[in-house]
Amino acid sequence: MPIIGFNFDKFYVERLKPIEPPLKINTNVAIKDVTEEKTMLSSKEDAILKISFEFSLGYDPKLAELQINGHIHYMEKKKEAEKLVSAWKKSKKLEGDVSKALLNTVLLKCNIKALTLAQEVNLPPHLRLPLLQNKQ
Repeated sequence: MPIIGFNFDKFYVERLKPIEPPLKINTNVAIKDVTEEKTMLSSKEDAILKISFEFSLGYDPKLAELQINGHIHYMEKKKEAEKLVSAWKKSKKLEGDVSKALLNTVLLKCNIKALTLAQEVNLPPHLRLPLLQNKQ
């Protein structure tokens, strides 16, 4: 079923020290909570799940931090949604295909936003960007 909404809830970025080599940038993305949400889009057959996430970058050794929190609204058949919420409550994990689709969406949107936020506080990009090279 489809992702019907994506929202950012919190942005946090801070440069703690001047950036010096060697620099290691660690990326982490995690699903923090899964709940069923009652909305006007809910019906007898379909349910809306609210999936909260956290995306973070750590510029080591403790040079800077960047964190983005948000949530996704995901529509699923009622029975399947109940299974997902139940599984989440038991193991704090989601099944493979659903988890993959959600995390890929978070990575896509948050990596783009993280580039902008990092630029605002003069941090180097966490992704390798294309650069022109001289011909050899």
